Amino acid sequence: MKAVAVFPGTHEVRVIDQPPPPVAKGTEVLLKVREVGICGTDREIAAFEYGDPPPGEDHLVIGHEALAQVEAVGPGVTKLRPGDLVIPSVRRPCLHEDCLACRAGRQDFCVTGDFRERGIKQTHGFLTEQTVEEEGNLTRVPPELADVAVLTEPLTIAAKAVQQVKTLQQRLPWEPAKQRAVVLGAGPVGLLGAMTMVAHGFETHVYSMEPQDSDRADLVRSFGAGYLSGQDVKPEELGKKLGNIDLIYEAVGHAKLAFTALESLGPNGLFIFTGIPPLSGDTPLPADHLMRNIVLENQLLFGTVNASRSAYALALKLLGQCMELFPDSVRRIITAHRSIEDAPGMLLERTGIKEVVRLAWN
Repeated sequence: MKAVAVFPGTHEVRVIDQPPPPVAKGTEVLLKVREVGICGTDREIAAFEYGDPPPGEDHLVIGHEALAQVEAVGPGVTKLRPGDLVIPSVRRPCLHEDCLACRAGRQDFCVTGDFRERGIKQTHGFLTEQTVEEEGNLTRVPPELADVAVLTEPLTIAAKAVQQVKTLQQRLPWEPAKQRAVVLGAGPVGLLGAMTMVAHGFETHVYSMEPQDSDRADLVRSFGAGYLSGQDVKPEELGKKLGNIDLIYEAVGHAKLAFTALESLGPNGLFIFTGIPPLSGDTPLPADHLMRNIVLENQLLFGTVNASRSAYALALKLLGQCMELFPDSVRRIITAHRSIEDAPGMLLERTGIKEVVRLAWN
């Protein structure tokens, strides 16, 4: 059985052969992996910036954005059956009894950091032909979403963020009217975030470095958002260019850009961090100015990570909405399907928006 693994000790990334998984028992489900999306996290792991193999092993099978099909179920499985399409979640809870988040099934709020993540941290991932997973970590996919369902995992970031926005804005003693959102970045997370904002009624603009006549700018406009090029507008000028900004959704993982754009956030605004910048040194900030704005203008800044099963259910519902509103735009995010043999090269060089490894071609 083929899989794609990284070997931190020797700095290798290659296709390997491994035994098939054991028969599903209890509440386990045997999965045939159909597709796995490649993202920035995978490329950072392949560059050996991080990524931890399971204890005692020299390699880590990567891949966490997966679409799979149920092949067999254990005797304790109650909600899934062979043939069902599913999306597996990624993070597994820590084992500390005093971590209330993990004990409540909300490992996205884990307080210990001792969680495991499939394909990332101490547990093999999904870039393999078959795998076994617990039923409770799987979310069924409506068949009509099969051709884009591999986008579910990155979409969970925006789905959870919007849910949090709705909760946080209950602090306002009025019902917000039409709101303006700016998304920083036109990668997969940024584009899916922008689609989410449009689907939730925000006047949405994407700010990225590609020129106005680029394919990504055209894609942004195709689903009803505006596009601002960093070649024409500086991040500190976003407020002057657009007017009051109620929400900024950061999807670039670049601290200087993020905090510069924060200066444009309007009164009572929300700033959402989703990217993880490299630890490359201190970033100078106008801290006094930012702090004055945050206090005097009632602004909120928060980070969000996607890990709970509830976020996957929200994301699939949101994906269905987007497919009703702008199906061609959603499909354009996936720019290539390649074989598992091509995966090591895909990890080393990015050539499109969202490249997908297809393990089952029918």
